[in-house]
Amino acid sequence: MAETIDELSINWTDATDGKQKVKELKKEVLTRGAWSTIMYLYQDLDNKTGEFGEPKIRIQRYQKKSGNYMPRSKFTVTNAKQAYQIIDIIKQWYPENPAS
Repeated sequence: MAETIDELSINWTDATDGKQKVKELKKEVLTRGAWSTIMYLYQDLDNKTGEFGEPKIRIQRYQKKSGNYMPRSKFTVTNAKQAYQIIDIIKQWYPENPAS
């Protein structure tokens, strides 16, 4: 269990064979607090080839409870085409960037 946002990661190694199955490439904290949202860029290991696949994006929500962050929900963008579809729709819904 992670007590801080910095400790949260989606890196995962299978305890049975010692192989890393999920490799975190980048991590961006979108929101902080009792409910935190983190976006990860990561790769899954392809068990057939033994190589890591194309990068994917996961947006994951965590709830801090009893001092530890617990995963509550997640959404995975599985490929670049889907990512660009999401980007295009968001740009339609939010044509103005409030950050600029």
